[in-house]
Amino acid sequence: DSSDDIEDVSLFDADDDVSRRSKKSKIRHPVASFFHLFFRVSAIVVYLLCELLTSSFIACMVTIILLLSCDFWAVKNVTGRLMVGLRWWNQVDDDGRSHWVFEARKVSAQGSKTSSEAESRIFWLGLITCPMIWVVFAFSALFSFKVKWLAVVVMGVVLQGANLYGYIRCKVGSRKNLTSMATNYLGKQFLRQVRVPGFWKPS
Repeated sequence: DSSDDIEDVSLFDADDDVSRRSKKSKIRHPVASFFHLFFRVSAIVVYLLCELLTSSFIACMVTIILLLSCDFWAVKNVTGRLMVGLRWWNQVDDDGRSHWVFEARKVSAQGSKTSSEAESRIFWLGLITCPMIWVVFAFSALFSFKVKWLAVVVMGVVLQGANLYGYIRCKVGSRKNLTSMATNYLGKQFLRQVRVPGFWKPS
């Protein structure tokens, strides 16, 4: 039986020598940025318009699943590494144990990252927004009793949600850090809600 271990390692030592001459506001990888959004947006568009374009459910389902699969592979293996310097995967060692590996590109000697701010915004916007849309589709299909579409939208939630979870883990580090961040955030929100005006006085 395999067990899940977490291993945080640094991304490709060769990436430390990447040129830092380009401005942060410029898109350094336009092709990667395009395909980061193309497959996931295309899957959503096909899901919304497929009943208008064709009456074949099988053709729509196959097209959407292919687009989702291409998106999962591209985001997991290509666009995440190029656009934000993050990558994650699972590997099995000789003992049969499963290891989840989360990589992050090292910060340069000057303390600046090589990824541009524009690419980072595009990456995280697409990574977070699209799974939320598929969750909405899932509830819509469930409450409207469109059972045949439920498998398709669940596939969208699972594939894009897996990438979202993996890259959040790459960004924040280990599971302990992720839990502590959530705890600290909830604690701050709770204190903000229970604070009574005039109760806290400056010393």
